[in-house]
Amino acid sequence: MVLTAVALAASLSSSQACTWDPATQAAYEGDVASSVERFQDLPPEQRKALRQRIDRLRFDELVWIDRDGVRGEQRYGDTLSGLLSGRGVCDRPDRSALKVAEPALAFCEGRQCILVTLNGHHSLRVERTGLSPRAGVDPELVLSAYPPAAGEPVYAPGRLLVLARAGLSDVELGKVMGPHGAKARRIGKSDLHVIELPGNASERAVQALLAKHPQLRFVELDRRVAPAMAVNDPYAGSQWHLSKIGAQTAWDKSQGAGVTIAILDTGINASHPDLAARMVPGWNFYDNNANTTDVHGHGTAVAGGAAATLNNGVGVAAVAGAARLMPVRIADANAYAYWSTVAQGVTWAADNGARIANISYVGVAGSAAVQSAANYMKSKGGLVIAAAGNNGIEETIAPTSSMIVVSATDSADALASFSSWGSFVTVSAPGKDIWTTTRDGGYQAWWGTSMASPVVSGVLGLMMAAKPALSGSQIESLLYSTAQDLGDVGRDKKFGYGRVNAAAAAVTAVLTAAAPDTQAPSVGIAAPLGLSNVNGLVAVDVTASDNVGVSRVELRANGQLVATDTTAPYAFSWDSSKVANGNANLVAYAYDAAGNAGSSAAVTVNVANIVVADTTAPVVSILNPVNGSTVSGTLSISVSASDNAGAAGLVQTLAIDGKTVATGSGASLAYNWNTRKAALGTHTVTATARDAAGNSRSVSVQVTIR
Repeated sequence: MVLTAVALAASLSSSQACTWDPATQAAYEGDVASSVERFQDLPPEQRKALRQRIDRLRFDELVWIDRDGVRGEQRYGDTLSGLLSGRGVCDRPDRSALKVAEPALAFCEGRQCILVTLNGHHSLRVERTGLSPRAGVDPELVLSAYPPAAGEPVYAPGRLLVLARAGLSDVELGKVMGPHGAKARRIGKSDLHVIELPGNASERAVQALLAKHPQLRFVELDRRVAPAMAVNDPYAGSQWHLSKIGAQTAWDKSQGAGVTIAILDTGINASHPDLAARMVPGWNFYDNNANTTDVHGHGTAVAGGAAATLNNGVGVAAVAGAARLMPVRIADANAYAYWSTVAQGVTWAADNGARIANISYVGVAGSAAVQSAANYMKSKGGLVIAAAGNNGIEETIAPTSSMIVVSATDSADALASFSSWGSFVTVSAPGKDIWTTTRDGGYQAWWGTSMASPVVSGVLGLMMAAKPALSGSQIESLLYSTAQDLGDVGRDKKFGYGRVNAAAAAVTAVLTAAAPDTQAPSVGIAAPLGLSNVNGLVAVDVTASDNVGVSRVELRANGQLVATDTTAPYAFSWDSSKVANGNANLVAYAYDAAGNAGSSAAVTVNVANIVVADTTAPVVSILNPVNGSTVSGTLSISVSASDNAGAAGLVQTLAIDGKTVATGSGASLAYNWNTRKAALGTHTVTATARDAAGNSRSVSVQVTIR
């Protein structure tokens, strides 16, 4: 039924006043754009413009509605009116029941704005009165989000990070991004994508909208992160940390030879006399080129802490002085990086031979994108190490199994005063007054969890070199079990499992057998349920576990591989249109690093896609000869064809004077005709293309043989 503007307005029951609580109030399930017609006091042209803006999602900004009014980059009046919910229309909504600020999108035309809550279930009207004191541009041009709260990390403008379900094609992801004018760029071979937004988009608003999409596993802002290091007095400190962790004893067993440590940082001074022999090629994700020269100094210092050359008679020694160093530049000249460059760097390092990725940056453990990249590296046998930070407080970052997070200790095995700590910390390491390499080719003492992190990376390098056959998960477990327990017994918030002990770790690695793992992972399909009716893109959720660790999970539909996922929770996107309607069997397979495989019970679903009959005939052209031409000798005949369903299903036939002389499949057909064997005079050349649906089209040309 189509309602006129007046009829629609009349169909919405109205009340004079009401208490508005979005958490409990019934949702409006109708078309929000059409409901603009309830505001009959607005001119028709203005109502039409507002409808179009809502239809096309052309919002002006993300705002916050609370008890005090509407907050955003622009100023709004105190009076809210025309609240539309599942109960109807309320002329004067009372905001006193709002316990938290409600986010909404503001769609404005002139001074009139319609506010639509992010879930689309409530809308109301407010007048725009001008710019907020925070804004400095014309109200018609303000399209940015409400600024972050004080102390909140800065994020990259015009950029988001998205993890798509495994199997979601680039074409389908493009359809998801299309309404927002966004472009997706895949990170390596993973399902992580960097999303580039148009210049007029609000990062927070688009994030909130995309987060509701069933084919996306997470959407996050691309946060800026700072290095976790500061420079100290150039003559302070010594290499006390090496004896503290027993490095000299560990070197009798291993010096890290054959192991590559990726340093995700500001680059490395590859000509430094203590680093030059350790270098392997890397990549610059900040400028997207191969120039990994250190633009700040932080990266060279971190690299020296992990793998400055041993026994070369020069400068300092490092924990793993025979390991290889892979420079992966993720930061600008001020040493700031973004979660996107970190995630790209980890993925690239995993794909290019690194077994260890060191990230001496604050806050990366809180990024879902970086965690996903770290899980990808773990699936390839590697480990990711991150700094806890230098805020000197308990952080609220949640624990993660994807990476090893390091706090810093001093020479007395106490937590360094500057070190951050919390439940996310897994181990600790010396991080105060650590002598290391500098960008200018010299040496200096640095402090920070940025230095504690490469100490742990170096210890891991020793362990991996001591027993290359050990899996990444075995190495990680041995690192924890051999650590010197500090603070509370067992794992605690300040030291994790304890301060790393290189001597015990290396010796234990040598003595530990790479025990054969014969236990297959267990795996099951959690969704969809058996006998479900499905169509289009189907979200498939899989659970998998293993005694050591799951390296990857595959989903197959009717025996055909859909996709592979390396990051838990395992989530797939299956395009059900690629199989015939009717029953389809879904089976998941989980693999561990030892190659053991487990399979789920088959889940049978009923595929019920709407099949649209193909009635479009192919397009076929004779490229040579042209109609009416005179020919002689051997004539090269060439035919081209295309079809709306693709050229793969095309069958082409070539006939001369009604007699078939050649057939072929695909988009082209060629035939050499010896005209000497044909009679002089006019002849007809006919090409026919038929598609898989049986549609066909023919085209003919006439030639004359002289």
